[in-house]
Amino acid sequence: MKPFAYDLTFPEWKSWMTENKQPEFRAKQVMDWLYVKRVNAFDEMTNLPKGLRERLSEMFHLQPLDVLTTQVSSDGTVKFLFGLHDKHAIETVIMRHQYGISVCVTTQVGCRVGCTFCASTLGGLKRNLSAGEIVAQVVQAQKYLDETGERVKSIVVMGSGEPFENYEPTMNFVRIMNDPHGLHIGQRHITVSTSGVVPNIYRFADEDWQVGLAISLHSPNTDLRSKLMPINRRYPLAELLDACWYYLEKTGRRLTFEYALIGGKNDQPEHAHELGKLLKGMNCLVNLIPVNYVPERGYTRTPKNQVFEFKRILDSYRVNTTIRREHGHDIDAACGQLRAKHSNVNS
Repeated sequence: MKPFAYDLTFPEWKSWMTENKQPEFRAKQVMDWLYVKRVNAFDEMTNLPKGLRERLSEMFHLQPLDVLTTQVSSDGTVKFLFGLHDKHAIETVIMRHQYGISVCVTTQVGCRVGCTFCASTLGGLKRNLSAGEIVAQVVQAQKYLDETGERVKSIVVMGSGEPFENYEPTMNFVRIMNDPHGLHIGQRHITVSTSGVVPNIYRFADEDWQVGLAISLHSPNTDLRSKLMPINRRYPLAELLDACWYYLEKTGRRLTFEYALIGGKNDQPEHAHELGKLLKGMNCLVNLIPVNYVPERGYTRTPKNQVFEFKRILDSYRVNTTIRREHGHDIDAACGQLRAKHSNVNS
């Protein structure tokens, strides 16, 4: 299997040019064709010598993704189901906010973490994505937005899969997105989410950059978290919080905690008080997420008045809290839900 053109960072393109007896400036030209002009074929890279274009076509695949399905919500949310070269499928979402357009990308085909409220884990983990397969999701989203003259402003690595179990390709994805020769999306406009792979939280903190980090927490205590998120048995809550404190001290950046509210499971006032005590004094933001209904899971959504009460209690502990705005309520909004439907149809 040939690598994808989107797999390479700018320094890697420069090295490739040198190894193939090309001047280094060709690397910048290739990046420009990939990320600024966003061409669909190597033959369209008209300022490259014909021999180089032929060599690129021989060595690389250009298009990692086929568009299988595009769902458009009444609120402007767009969800893509992309087909991969090995017949697997992944999801990518465009979301419109007051501050601009963000894209939510996937890092794995499926997921092995096993969170009980998530559709992404249905069917388990199939494989990791390459950096280029993650990059191509943003490029495809930007091509879609090109039709209306809009631009991707931010990226959240919060789609299917556990980014920190596919660490190097995910980090190279971030580098390519941030590169001034690429889409040049600022580090502070990129957020990576993890369910709590503790060793790589330390590693991420040491990257010496301004990329945001979000932790999928979903419980104020370790017993309940183990029931909702089996990864807690491997990396218990106390170890996770130690890693979070290291991140805060090392980076000086605010940490985001994602907290999915599940009816009757983790959304009671006592849970809010426990969470408030746990996070009090920490430079963090809690993002409350009314859980999406997934038929295979059977969980119910917390009523709005309870959501607001949960937030009020956290506010009383001076824990910064927001309630995530719902996107794509009239399409398959939950992570992995559209892919699961596709898999069922084609199984």
